[in-house]
Amino acid sequence: MPVTVPLSRSPKWDGRYRTAATRAVAVSAVVGAALSVLAAAVPSAEAQPSDPVATVAAAPHDAQFTAFTPYEAQMPQFVPPEVTDFLRNLGIEQARPKTVRPVAGPLTSGFGVRWGAMHAGIDFGDGFGTPIRAVTDGTVIEAGPASGFGLWVRIQQDDGTIGVYGHMQDILVQPGQQVRAGDDVATVGSRGYSTGPHLHYEVHISPGAPIDPLPWLAGRGMDVGTATD
Repeated sequence: MPVTVPLSRSPKWDGRYRTAATRAVAVSAVVGAALSVLAAAVPSAEAQPSDPVATVAAAPHDAQFTAFTPYEAQMPQFVPPEVTDFLRNLGIEQARPKTVRPVAGPLTSGFGVRWGAMHAGIDFGDGFGTPIRAVTDGTVIEAGPASGFGLWVRIQQDDGTIGVYGHMQDILVQPGQQVRAGDDVATVGSRGYSTGPHLHYEVHISPGAPIDPLPWLAGRGMDVGTATD
């Protein structure tokens, strides 16, 4: 029969063992308490939405948010000179008249039959050499001698019609030239079949199809008065 001999431990070693065990228990208690506090302080992953939009939606309606303004947005803002020039020119273009009276003189003859013949335009009386202005924007399609008119200028106007200027003293434009309403195109004369200095002005909607310029001008906001004949 075997004999069991109890192992003997020295009092010194037994004391060290009890001290180490006590310290282990104490450390375990401290760590456990710390983990409990941390778990209570940090919400669970399910309670924290990962979507920022969801976070904002979940916030109270009276919550205060602070927006960040970039540094560039806080700097003085300047408009480039090119933009300023473009806007200024655009304003000038929009403000300028698109229809002008060709001369300042009075309307002396209207459209229709006169002295047994068709008078296909209107006449303005004015002095020799008075500048004649383009009634609309357009392109000069002819400038030179013309039977009956002495000299004439024909301009395709901005709406596709053709404006005819007759009896002038001098021509100031040439075919192909672009003109704007108010540009000088000729001077008042009395060339051709004329009894005195005046401007004869016609409007054609197509070749050989003149219309009364007065209603056409009125439709563009231009009242040139009433003929005296």
